Amino acid sequence: MKIKTAEFVISNTDIKRCPTDQIPEYAFIGRSNVGKSSLINMLVNQNKLAKTSGRPGKTQLINHFKINDEWFLVDLPGYGYAQVSKSKRKVFQEFITEYFLKREQLVCTFLLVDSRHEPQKVDLEFMRFLGEHEIPFMLVFTKSDKLKPGAIHKNLKIFEKKMLEAGWGAIPRAFVTSATGKDGKEELLEYIGELNAMIASQEE
Repeated sequence: MKIKTAEFVISNTDIKRCPTDQIPEYAFIGRSNVGKSSLINMLVNQNKLAKTSGRPGKTQLINHFKINDEWFLVDLPGYGYAQVSKSKRKVFQEFITEYFLKREQLVCTFLLVDSRHEPQKVDLEFMRFLGEHEIPFMLVFTKSDKLKPGAIHKNLKIFEKKMLEAGWGAIPRAFVTSATGKDGKEELLEYIGELNAMIASQEE
């Protein structure tokens, strides 16, 4: 898939104010320091579409970006270690939960994980939440440029083992990415394109 246009549509904390367009929607979420904004900018060929910051927790709203006038990329607040107050973190949790449970246009969630680290408890807990509510998701391992290929493979195997130990019968598809090297870009966009095509064929 080639990205021709990527435009910001709306930011909010109320699912009732999300776009009403009946087009496929893909959510991106992960721990607050996982490199989500950089990955999104890399995917859409823009430097400043998603706001990046050296301070974790910069994204604090549900951000909708319309891509090619065909689908939405949704940038969600990071979870876990964001440097925000407990009260604000509670608000994040409430509107993120509502988004996942009520957003009918959501086709797939891309759960971002830092490829340099072993599975974190907060990541496993969030995956369990998605699984319990039958919300489709794929894993996206970020910052692969900071590791040697052998180390990345090792960490993926550890992650897979942890998921199996946690009771997962199958492991979601995983994409290995680097915002710096643009690794995984074509694979991710191709996958989204395949889902969009499948949805379009079902509507005919």
